[in-house]
Amino acid sequence: MPRTNESSLWMWAEACELRSQAERLQRLFFRPAASHAAPVAWEPPADVYEDEREIVVIIAMPGVTAERIQVLSEPGALVIRGTRPLPLVGPGHAVRRLEIPHGQFERRISLPPERMELGIPESLNGCLILRLRKLDWTSR
Repeated sequence: MPRTNESSLWMWAEACELRSQAERLQRLFFRPAASHAAPVAWEPPADVYEDEREIVVIIAMPGVTAERIQVLSEPGALVIRGTRPLPLVGPGHAVRRLEIPHGQFERRISLPPERMELGIPESLNGCLILRLRKLDWTSR
């Protein structure tokens, strides 16, 4: 029988996995409202970090090139739109499993009511990295 600490770690891992599954189902069934002509097919996952100087948003979108991404700043939100094409199309490739989403996507990230400046988007390991510098951080 596992020790109490090992049981707690196992239960925590199971809870995290169940939450991840629930979030995937939510994204599948409750897609964001499209604010442009093409229908939105999926919503990429995002991590958001903040310190006193900036907010960093990391959005996972494997296989999406910079030319296919549009980053917009709206009052109180950051909007990321784009398209992820099927990577292997054409004769000779039959789809056996398709788990990575493709097609039109949109992700809205709520922002605090501070004045911020969006830096140059970066791409690293299949993720889009957006840095928003807080313009009033020195007055705190």
